[in-house]
Order: sequence, then structure tokens, then C-alpha cells
Amino acid sequence: MKFLAFLLIGIFVWLTVGGWPEISAKAKPARFLVVVEPSQPVNGSPVLFRVKTDQMLKSLTGVWLGHRVAFNFDSSNGEWYGFAGVDLATKAGRHALQLEGALTTSGRSNSTEFVTVRKASYPSSRLRVARKFLDPDAETLERIKEEQAIKREVFRRVSSNRLWNGDFVAPVNNIVTEPFGVRRVFNGKLQSTHQGLDFRAALGTPVNAMNSGEVILAREMFFEGGMVVVDHGQGLLTMYLHLSEIKTKEGNRVGKGQEIALSGATGRVTSEHLHVAIRWLGTYLDPATLLTMKLP
Repeated sequence: MKFLAFLLIGIFVWLTVGGWPEISAKAKPARFLVVVEPSQPVNGSPVLFRVKTDQMLKSLTGVWLGHRVAFNFDSSNGEWYGFAGVDLATKAGRHALQLEGALTTSGRSNSTEFVTVRKASYPSSRLRVARKFLDPDAETLERIKEEQAIKREVFRRVSSNRLWNGDFVAPVNNIVTEPFGVRRVFNGKLQSTHQGLDFRAALGTPVNAMNSGEVILAREMFFEGGMVVVDHGQGLLTMYLHLSEIKTKEGNRVGKGQEIALSGATGRVTSEHLHVAIRWLGTYLDPATLLTMKLP
């Protein structure tokens, strides 16, 4: 009996001093507000997702059209932003952007937002090129095969960190001679899609990096001619083709507007010009749209 009384007194004192243990409330899920730029993306368009939440996040990730989207935080306006794109083959309609944020308190919040993609109308063009580019011999086919392997390896090794800084700038101050997405017919037979932007550029025109990044390819290729590829991080690349002279090396860091090459007429071309391409995680996007976008 003495022991039972002692135990009851102990429990009473514990309840008086400490009380019952608190049961932690389940973390309240965050609400997401998503703004898409451009507001009406089309197939072939780069896209910037801007996300605000009503709770602080430690990190934010997304999945868009089967690709992982990396988000960075902009402390100046309290927004998270992630760069992405829409493949040319993407069908018109509503597509899901899946978001997952880690709360600074604890727990995670998820949201699925739907973005409407419209179908763009791209024109066609007919061109004539040297026969060797349409019917290469055995030796050239071997070279093409080797270069394809080089490009696959280069495209696989991209930085996971953001290397670009702010808006992208035009590589030359000249007019566009052929837009992105044009369906091309070479010598009346071979069909392809123009996956970049052509600028009028006389032989030897200085070509500048469109933004800061790392040079991951700088060499002569069969179809592309003199070619430079700059990695801007998070799967975003810019590519500069048909160059007459390359003024940088693989592994170099370059700044926005820095001269990296001279334009030319090398590779599969009909005349001297500069071809620029934008590639995001294997998807080619319209450089003209990227040049109009305001990026953090």
C-alpha cells in the first residue's frame, strides 16, 4: 500500500510540473501560386516557371513533360524559378507540372498545376546542298558515327548547377534569316526540322557567348562545321555552328557577351551565316523566344 501511495504521488507531481506530453500538430501544407512565362507557351518554346508559396521552403523541385525541373530561390522577390521547355513534338493541350517543396519547419508539400500548351505553325523551305552531305561515302559515315558518339557523351556531362546569369543576349547584332522550327527539304528529298535560329553574318563576324557558362565542345564537325557548345547549367546549352574560327577551348569558363568564335560557312550550309541552337535536357527550343525572356 505504501508503494502504491508513493507511485500515485509521483504521477501527481509529474502531471503538475510537466503536464501531458504535447502531440505535435501535422504540418500545414503549403499553397502554390505558379506563373508561366511566356503566358501561352507553344511546342518548341522555352518556359520559365515562377512559384510563390504561403510558407517558407528549403527547396523546390518539379517534373514537367517527363523532365526534372531544378528551381532556384530569388530572395529579392521571394520567388522560386525553374527553367524548362516544350519539345517540338509535344501535343497541344493541358500538361501537368508536378511540384514538391520541403518546408523549413518540417514535412513536404506537393502540388500539381496544369499548363496549357498551344500548337505553333512552322513554315517549310527548300534548300540545295553538296551531294556529300546527303550521300556520304564509307569513310565519312565512320566520321559521322564517331562525332555522334562524341556529342552524346558531351551532352550527357552537363552541370547540375546554374551557371547563367540573367537574360540571354544575341550572339551577333544581325537580322534573323531563318527562324526555328522550319521544315526543310534538301535537294528535293531529305527532310529535317530547323532546330535553331540563323543569323545573317558575313565571314569573320565575331560570335559572342549568349550567357555565362562552361565550354564543353569546341571543334570541327562534319555537318556542323566549326562548333562551340556552352553549358549554362541545369541541362541548358547554347550551340554555335558553321564557324570559320574557334577562339575558345573545351573546359574554359566564358562570360556573357564574350567573343568565342568567328562566323563562317563550314559544314552543311548553303551560304555563310551563324546557326544558334538552344538545348534543354535533350529538347531543342526556340532561341528567339529565349532572347525575349526576362530571367533572374
